[in-house]
Amino acid sequence: MGVVITALRRVLLIGLIFSLTLIGLLLSMFLAISFGAKEITLKTVWMAVIHYDPTLTSHQIIHTLRLPRVIGAAVIGAAFAVAGALMQGVTRNPLADTGILGINGGAMLVVAVSFAFFPNIPYSVLMLLSFAGSVMSTLFIFLLVTSMPDGLTPIRLTVAGAVVAALLGSLSSGIAIYFELSQDLAFWYAGGVAGIKWEYLKLLVPIISLTIACSMVLARSVSVVSLGDDVAVNLGVNTKRVRTLGMAAAVILAGVSVSAAGSIGFIGLVIPHISRKLVGVNYQLIVPMSALLGAVLLVIADLGARMVNPPKELAIGAMVALVGVPFFLYLARKERRSL
Repeated sequence: MGVVITALRRVLLIGLIFSLTLIGLLLSMFLAISFGAKEITLKTVWMAVIHYDPTLTSHQIIHTLRLPRVIGAAVIGAAFAVAGALMQGVTRNPLADTGILGINGGAMLVVAVSFAFFPNIPYSVLMLLSFAGSVMSTLFIFLLVTSMPDGLTPIRLTVAGAVVAALLGSLSSGIAIYFELSQDLAFWYAGGVAGIKWEYLKLLVPIISLTIACSMVLARSVSVVSLGDDVAVNLGVNTKRVRTLGMAAAVILAGVSVSAAGSIGFIGLVIPHISRKLVGVNYQLIVPMSALLGAVLLVIADLGARMVNPPKELAIGAMVALVGVPFFLYLARKERRSL
């Protein structure tokens, strides 16, 4: 009887945590839509959302600029966070993140090349090329690590990813300087959601939503793989298949997100660890919680970037890094102690 009561309490607690996180996301999105360079009352925001009037300037600002921006921030934040959670699970590396492991760097390099040779490229094509860049950088990193004598280890994966990320970043910067693209690429380097439009969201939302849904289906197997290969094999889990599918989902989420918002690091590093503290080590809970918390973090970071020094905006990547860098150093030091 005591076990049942304990289990029921845990279910209720987790339900409460998810409910509060969802309320926090909706509240942060509403605040992000409400505040900006132009002051708009909360009543006007509400009316613009439920009864859009294209003849009113305030409604146009909300519907054309702020609403797609905030929705984009939520969706992209969720994508980066889930990508990080999947990578940490399938690689058993607590320092794994799409930015740290060089996946974002591959997408950024392709964006730089696209801007240099195809300046008027449609967004849908840019998204596909960005995804291809993420795939290539991921394959290169894994080939580099697995070719080493002792094979894949979390530390080697982190070091190889950092090296590849630095290399790809240097190549992207070199292309930007040579072709005089520094101003055009500044947005993608710093990261931001100011340029997101409704036509972007028509592509972003279905792809990211479907990939996160598939990740939730895969989450149970990721939980088993995260316990170690021996345990996973004994439980009948195909570790190679799970790792391939998990990395594929992470690459899709990262590549698509970078094409819209640039390289925003540390979301995938920080959020999964916070999720584990809140809901435990089950990835069936970590994945949806990471999606919600990632959305909250990027929406709040975007709001902060706009409100620190209005009407000017800070880079949203810098706002996220203020949280991410100290957290990364803490994890790196903790990981070193455990070796």
